[in-house]
Amino acid sequence: MPTSLSNVVVPLSGGIDDERILDLLGHLADRESSRVTLVYVVEVLQSMSLDADLPLEVSAGEAILGRAERLASGGRPNRPRFARVSTEILQARAAGAAIVDEAVERHADAIVLAATVRKVHGRMTLGHTVEYVLKHAPCEVILVREPLS
Repeated sequence: MPTSLSNVVVPLSGGIDDERILDLLGHLADRESSRVTLVYVVEVLQSMSLDADLPLEVSAGEAILGRAERLASGGRPNRPRFARVSTEILQARAAGAAIVDEAVERHADAIVLAATVRKVHGRMTLGHTVEYVLKHAPCEVILVREPLS
């Protein structure tokens, strides 16, 4: 892993891990020069047009990204947590592919995302999104997860 990440894509879900991801990122990325892109993905059903108007989902994403942007920027004009923060709401069929595409488009050197371990049909899994990102990301992937209980 590089000593400091310079261009990071951070998918958020509005869950409890979002703040933990931003805290971890504070230790991994240079606060003055790193570019941090906060991403929220609205998954669109196959039965709908990809550019369908989804005001409730987009509004939820805007609220999540707004809160995260305030946290990432530190809320203090004289000492920002990260100097270069941007946000992006994406509409896609699958969140994993959208996250990887965003990392490719932005030439990211890492994706930092939350993982939740679930049991499906008696097997432990990280879920489709995390598994897709781990298999297809062209950059480093850093996972954050709660300890197993």
